[in-house]
Amino acid sequence: MSPDDRSAGRSEQFTLTAADGYDLAAVRFSPSGTPSGRIVVGGATGVPQGFYRRFAEHAATRGYEVTTVDYRGIGQSAPSTLKGFAMDYRDWARLDLAAAVDSAGDGGKEPVHLVGHSYGGQALGLLPHPERVDAMYTFGTGSGWTGWMPRSEQVRVRIMWNVVGPLLTRATGYLAWSRLGFGEDLPLGAYLQWKRWCQYPEYFFEDPDFPEAQALYDRVTAPIVAVSSTDDRWIPPAARDAFMPHYRNSVRTLVDIDPRSSGLPPLGHMGFFRTSAMPLWTDALDWLSAQS
Repeated sequence: MSPDDRSAGRSEQFTLTAADGYDLAAVRFSPSGTPSGRIVVGGATGVPQGFYRRFAEHAATRGYEVTTVDYRGIGQSAPSTLKGFAMDYRDWARLDLAAAVDSAGDGGKEPVHLVGHSYGGQALGLLPHPERVDAMYTFGTGSGWTGWMPRSEQVRVRIMWNVVGPLLTRATGYLAWSRLGFGEDLPLGAYLQWKRWCQYPEYFFEDPDFPEAQALYDRVTAPIVAVSSTDDRWIPPAARDAFMPHYRNSVRTLVDIDPRSSGLPPLGHMGFFRTSAMPLWTDALDWLSAQS
């Protein structure tokens, strides 16, 4: 039986405990047989793990054991209220995603890969032990500086940062995005740091309050593929190209996708993980298989 013929097996919810004791909701998707490798999905900012379920199920049919996780303050890992909930934006990587990577590594001798989406691809350099990731394939990862965005998107995002965001956080104590239909609410700490870093063309690598950033990323040696869609208004290829060189000790492959010429529907920033983009999943899993 070839890997492509395997059934997805099963999925199970479980609890991960981060190094600081915070409990995180996670799901493990298992293949029907012995895993050929293990994948941890590093989600985007404010995106609950359920968004990645279809990809995880598909990867399981290819023989991978896949772990998804809700970062603290998001989805099933959120407290009853975000008001007064204190966290650092980097905690999602150095504590939460780190717990998922460590758990995957404890499962056996198979390679552990990171499949990232936006923040999830930034997170590799923030992990306390990035050497535990054998390879990373990431979609829509780059610098959030508005200058990389199309002009119309720059205006919209600056209104969000400078008008809507301050009004919402002042009223609620967190970024109540759900009131505007934008998705998950964000803890105040995550919102404020994200906003701060987006003022720099090279993101937090230019933040004087984070001088150790480049040294952290210099620890990463795993090969990386970073895919950007030409219709991504938040992280177009130029934004990716401003961020990914900071993984300077990794072999990096940068891939631009033009959805129209590739026979794909519009992708934007979120479409990579919709089932209509399954050909991109195949490319990612084929590449990860070749790294094993």
